[in-house]
Amino acid sequence: MDLTFDDLLSTGAHFGHLTRKWDPNFQQYILMVKNGIHIINLEETLKELRKAVEFIQSVTSEGGDILFVGTKKNAKNIVQEEADKCSMYYVVERWLGGTLTNYSTIRKSIKRLMLLEKESSPLYDNATKKEILSLEREMIRLHDLHRGIKDMKGLPDAIFVVDTNQESIAVDEAKLLNIPVAAIVDTNSNPNLIDYPIPANDDSIRAGKLIVSEISKAICESKSIAYPEGKVSLEEAVPEEEDLSNETEMGDESEIAGSDGKQIEELVVDSSKED
Repeated sequence: MDLTFDDLLSTGAHFGHLTRKWDPNFQQYILMVKNGIHIINLEETLKELRKAVEFIQSVTSEGGDILFVGTKKNAKNIVQEEADKCSMYYVVERWLGGTLTNYSTIRKSIKRLMLLEKESSPLYDNATKKEILSLEREMIRLHDLHRGIKDMKGLPDAIFVVDTNQESIAVDEAKLLNIPVAAIVDTNSNPNLIDYPIPANDDSIRAGKLIVSEISKAICESKSIAYPEGKVSLEEAVPEEEDLSNETEMGDESEIAGSDGKQIEELVVDSSKED
């Protein structure tokens, strides 16, 4: 893994939420409080990311499948792009309850979609113009919901989640079925619910892109395939006004980390000396 402390720092991955929004179970990953904001210890982020990468590679190297889940506006395009790069499945629209726990019903819905996508489908035989329009609308709706899992033949071997609060139903379903969960976990979430938590700012587009792409690269490496560089830029992934990063809660980043992030680095070093 080539990701460094400075890479994470430059994306704002260390910014947590306001202290009043925190989950006490996140305490072990918090470095300090500054201006009423929790600052995440990026040394812990690197350590936990390595664990998640090693686990995911152990799954995919044996032919296992990973399901990427990220339905929030500032994550969905990134999740879809990175899942496509490593040929894995994804859910980036609304998570349908029962996607995992009632997968047989989801498969029926996917079969219906495949039938609608065939121009020679008997569904269109003798259908009126109004009925055809209705079928086409149904096809578009089902395609949006299932496009990332249409070719998934069975339950995934693990799931990777961006924002466990947003995707709580997906996490709950995975836990019920004993499917391991790796996830980006922010200070307002409980990392104890996740098998491989990665403490980081889950609202930052740049931090999300950096971490999700590292997971995608790890999968490509385990499958001995080339990781396609480029494609969608961060600016294209989500309009700027939709970047819901924690930084919007905090004011000027320089007040917390300094313009070059040196202050946070020094605090990490100092805290490790105290230990």
